[in-house]
Amino acid sequence: MSDDPPLRDPAAGPTIQLDLREPHRHLVGVTLHVTPRCLQPELRLPAWTPGSYLIRDYVRHLEALEVLQGGIPVASMRATEACWRLELTSLAPLVIRYRLQATELSVRTCHLSADHGFLALAGVVLQVSGERWHPHRLELRLPEGWQAFVPLPSDGEYAWIAADFDQLIDSPVEAGPHPCHHFSVAGVPHRWVTWGADLPALDPLWLADVERVALACCRLVGEPAPASDNYLFVLYLLAEAYGGLEHDHSCVLQFGPKALAAPGGRRKLLQLVAHEYLHQWNVRRLRPAELTPVDYDRATIVPGLWFAEGVTSYLDLLLPLAAGIGTEAELLEDLGADLSRYLLTPGRRVQGLRQSAEEAWVKLYRQDASSADSQISYYLKGAVVALILDLHLRRQGSCLAVVLRALWSSHGSWGRGYHNDDLVAAFAEQAADLAELLPHWLESTDDPDLSGYLADVGLTLEPKLSAEPFLGWLLEDAADRPMQLKRVHRDGPAERACLQPGDELLALDGARLRRPDDLTLAFGPTTNPAERELLYCRDGRVRSTVLLPESPAVASWQLVIDPLLVSDQTGLNRRRWLSLQP
Repeated sequence: MSDDPPLRDPAAGPTIQLDLREPHRHLVGVTLHVTPRCLQPELRLPAWTPGSYLIRDYVRHLEALEVLQGGIPVASMRATEACWRLELTSLAPLVIRYRLQATELSVRTCHLSADHGFLALAGVVLQVSGERWHPHRLELRLPEGWQAFVPLPSDGEYAWIAADFDQLIDSPVEAGPHPCHHFSVAGVPHRWVTWGADLPALDPLWLADVERVALACCRLVGEPAPASDNYLFVLYLLAEAYGGLEHDHSCVLQFGPKALAAPGGRRKLLQLVAHEYLHQWNVRRLRPAELTPVDYDRATIVPGLWFAEGVTSYLDLLLPLAAGIGTEAELLEDLGADLSRYLLTPGRRVQGLRQSAEEAWVKLYRQDASSADSQISYYLKGAVVALILDLHLRRQGSCLAVVLRALWSSHGSWGRGYHNDDLVAAFAEQAADLAELLPHWLESTDDPDLSGYLADVGLTLEPKLSAEPFLGWLLEDAADRPMQLKRVHRDGPAERACLQPGDELLALDGARLRRPDDLTLAFGPTTNPAERELLYCRDGRVRSTVLLPESPAVASWQLVIDPLLVSDQTGLNRRRWLSLQP
């Protein structure tokens, strides 16, 4: 592949050539060939990627930009931090070259090493004025022995064609000497690629279970086949990793090998698969109007993220069970863990669900020591409200799946974006009282009536008290470092003792503290705590304070079948609910 302009019709749009042949340098070489459509075109690099609502300033990784026309350098004037303006005298073809540092490994950034390459193309490809809605051709130069996995139609060896700029940057690139596993879902080709370990080879039933979960997603939205006509899964097995990012024809997942080997790990990975796969419909094609089209240059407030992510987070728990994988007891364990996290997050009393969605850009992805006291994730509370909505609709003979299918029919299948009012109207069509209840649940910081709705399916939440007094702090989880405070609970004993995150605990009542176990032994299981003298270090100075613990608090909640609620009706209600049927 040369750097000469390709022999293509200029109307066909740009060609992007990416060179990954020096992975040890962690630099991706980019050459972009384009015939300008005006004399003052702009070159823009997106600031974020859809599905991850944080301005990431990808431009910080770009270097050595140069523009040539007929082999002669063209001056580029920087208009903003991620935009350059050109002054041309003709519309002759341009060659645009630059490099990108690829050292950040996540599902939304770029990473190039001797083992593999991953490119989130929103952080790679410059958008040229007038080219957004024209086809883009992608070409790759790879190290020997590598192959590329790209969710785009092939356009020759190591070349792919995207219908437009949006489809291009929605297509993650994974490359390396990885094996690729092929299977199908309702006749639609699917590929699975793992970096870190070859999961399907370790578990011969894995792809069959993924197929079953994928089919359950199709049934949920009332479709006979996936929305994509050729789907790619990419999994990274990385220490302490968890998460994913959805795309129209693919998803990229991260999961920890230790977590996978732990009890329930395989089930939790299948839930992650279900979450990202369901996003083919809910968020990618059934999408908020604010993202139709996407503004890649700035943050866009999206009130409907509670539906896009919260509803998906709720359904991903039920989908494996609906696919015939796992047990009711496991589902109750997982759902109970989410409900416990919700009830133990004091920030739910401060931030409403709609507010959480609207503040995603400045809060959810920027966690600090006080976040749990001041905010609630729209993933987590959105899932709780989705549960409430599902159980409320069932009282009317409907369910959440009916609403999802109706929205897919009225909006998603037509590429028509929805507003928050459209969501409320869709729910109210199935249960008229939701016209008032749902806006209240979205705006209020009150807890919905969890116990009342869970009783409909014979369930209750049981509290489990801590064995120790409540101190109002969370310690850093590091056995080889001094005992430091990671979090201080708002209005708790530690805050009243004037402690703050980062303080190092030294001694309690004159006795040296070296390990968290020392605190456990010092406080014991008493329910009538007394004042204790605490010695701590802050900013290099040793200080003293008086700490008055409180009685033990709820450490967790467990979701269980309530024997007082067991009946033929609650049992039938629960079976229908768990099968995602009305």
